[in-house]
Amino acid sequence: MQDFFNTFWPYFITLFTLAGIIACLILLVLTSKMKVAGSGAAETSGHVWDEDITEMNNPLPRWWVWMFVLTILFSLGYLVVFPGIASYAGKIEWTSVNQYEVEVEKANEALKPIYAQFEGVPIADIADLPATQSIGERLYMNNCAQCHASDARGSRGFPNLTDGDWLHGGSPEKIEETITNGRHGMMPAMGAMIGSEADVRNLANYVLSLSNSSHDDAAAALGKEKFVTCAACHGANGEGNQAMGAPNLTDSIWLHGAGEAAITQRIMSGVNNQMPAQKDKLTPAQIKVLAAYIWGMSNPSEPE
Repeated sequence: MQDFFNTFWPYFITLFTLAGIIACLILLVLTSKMKVAGSGAAETSGHVWDEDITEMNNPLPRWWVWMFVLTILFSLGYLVVFPGIASYAGKIEWTSVNQYEVEVEKANEALKPIYAQFEGVPIADIADLPATQSIGERLYMNNCAQCHASDARGSRGFPNLTDGDWLHGGSPEKIEETITNGRHGMMPAMGAMIGSEADVRNLANYVLSLSNSSHDDAAAALGKEKFVTCAACHGANGEGNQAMGAPNLTDSIWLHGAGEAAITQRIMSGVNNQMPAQKDKLTPAQIKVLAAYIWGMSNPSEPE
């Protein structure tokens, strides 16, 4: 019961568990003292159905009593062997986490022959293999589709994996690194550094002008000088910096929404995105196949 955050609940459940077992034992002891009446004088409950079906009030058959006794003994033995009493870990110290890890290890051992065909082969060279496509698709649907969508085109706040626009680099090795270690992307709130609300809107229009998106030319001209606060991450020309995960502002791809209002909000409030690391969930071989599958979606092979 170590999963509870409050120590009250383990003891509460333990109390009711032991109370239930003891109550069953007491009930069996009391009923065992009842004697079966002699032939012709059997005790009845007084209930009669269909005129001649009488409900008897005799003790349980002995075999049935012993069955209950065995269940009580089993329950007590279970509480000794397995964790079930407050913080007691049990004789074998079993936990669901350990059980899960053992089963995962067994499954990974069974899958090793399947992944052996990918060992020592560059990621780019296995991307088009039927086995990569089949295994990679299942890995993607189980681990990535929840955020990046089943078609890998993402959604607001979750990158499109099919367009070749990569925050941290789209090489096979970089994708493998991203899946393995995860990514943490953060843009700090810049409103106070930029100045007034009007200054922020002007800067937003200048950012939009970098990609020739719809913008106000006059506001963009006023906002250009404010871009110096952004250039440290996004570069002097706004082309981004993959080493930092800073987006390219010149390509009309907007992860968190386009338009003056969306960009103004981003400058004012910042943004904080995180992709979880998969290294503790997937094996290196699985990550390699998944990276090849994802790389292949943004680098489709030329038709022969």
